[in-house]
Amino acid sequence: MIAISIAGFDPSGGAGILSDLKTFSALGVYGTGVITALTAQNVQRVSSILPIESDFIEEQIDLILEDLPVIYGKTGMLYSKEIIKSVSKKISEYDLKIVVDPVMVAGSGGSLSKEGMASAIKKYLLKEALIVTPNVFEAELLSGINIETQEDAIDAAHKIGKICDVVVTGGHLDGDNILYNGQISVISGELIESNNTHGSGCSFSAAIAAYMSKGTEMETAIKKADIFVKESIKHGHWGTLNQFWKNK
Repeated sequence: MIAISIAGFDPSGGAGILSDLKTFSALGVYGTGVITALTAQNVQRVSSILPIESDFIEEQIDLILEDLPVIYGKTGMLYSKEIIKSVSKKISEYDLKIVVDPVMVAGSGGSLSKEGMASAIKKYLLKEALIVTPNVFEAELLSGINIETQEDAIDAAHKIGKICDVVVTGGHLDGDNILYNGQISVISGELIESNNTHGSGCSFSAAIAAYMSKGTEMETAIKKADIFVKESIKHGHWGTLNQFWKNK
C-alpha cells in the first residue's frame, strides 16, 4: 500500500508532512510526500513561511505518479489560492482519492494561509476531495456558520456536505466527530486533557487515508483514525508508533 501527503514542512516534526509520513509508516503504508511550503516553527509559534512555486509542486506530483501506483492520499497546508488550484488540477488529472485537511491556522495560533483560503478550498479543492476533515474553526470558515454546539456543527456539516463528504473533528465538541456522507452520524469519542496535541489534525487525516488505502471503508477508517490519534495524544506519538509496530 502506498499513500501520498501533499503538505507543508514543520521542522519540529510534530505536524505537517513529517507527521503524515510517520502516521503512514505506523499503519504499514509506504508514504510519499510533496512539500508545498517550508515553515520556521515549533509547537509554540510560527515564525515564517516560504511557499514552494506551484510549478515545482506539480513537478513533484508528476514524478511520484510517474513511478508509483498511488491512489489514496491527503492534503495539508496549501497556503495560497495558486497552490490550491495546482494541487486540485493534479488530483483530478490522476484521479486521486484525497482526504483534505483544510489547514489554515496552526495549533499555536499562527496563520498558515493567505486570505481567501476558505473560498479557494471550496471552489477548487473540495469538489475533487473524497472527504474533508475540518476542526470547528475551519468548519466555521468553510460553512459560514458560527459553531458553539453540536447542532451547529451538524448544520455546518450539512452545508459543507453539499460539496463533498465531511467529518467535523471533535476537539471542541467534547470529543465527538460529526460525519456527513449523505446522512449525519455522530461518532462518539472522549476529550483527552493533554498538551500533546500538536499535529493531531494532520495525523487524523493521514490515518484515514492510510486505512482507506488498505481497503477499509470510510466510516470505519474514520473510527480507526480517531483511535490512533487519541492513543498518540495519550502516549506521545513515538510511543504509539512503537505500539503499532509491535502489533504488526
